[in-house]
Amino acid sequence: MGYIADLRKLVGHSPIIGVGATTLVFNEKNEILLNLRSDTGTWGIPGGSMELHENIRETAVRELKEEAGITAERLELVDVLSGKDYYFEYQNGDKMCCVIVLFKVTNYRGEIKVSDDESRELKFFSLNALPDMESRAKAILDGIKSGKIKI
Repeated sequence: MGYIADLRKLVGHSPIIGVGATTLVFNEKNEILLNLRSDTGTWGIPGGSMELHENIRETAVRELKEEAGITAERLELVDVLSGKDYYFEYQNGDKMCCVIVLFKVTNYRGEIKVSDDESRELKFFSLNALPDMESRAKAILDGIKSGKIKI
């Protein structure tokens, strides 16, 4: 069990503030790596919640390894995001006000592959031809496309 699961035992589905890391991985065509999420059936950006006693870079590396099978060797801080655009309600009713520390992965090792039950598929997409996105990922990519988020 992780920190969020333990916290949920105490607060139920009530809104909580969760800090997490999200990782932007681009290929040589400047396409972004997305994961087809098992929980929502929509595409998202690899990332997840920080665990107790973990620093945010460790969170980014761990989540990328868990969700995409690769190890980030170099991370570049892009932005820290929060507010109404990053509020999320999970299908089970859990409510989360997310604080997202956004990183760009500038170097990684390993083979990109589904390596946990959180993702059904991993695929690179052009920023101009994105699939049906999970709301927080859509807010991030819309911010990148509009220039509000600089990568």
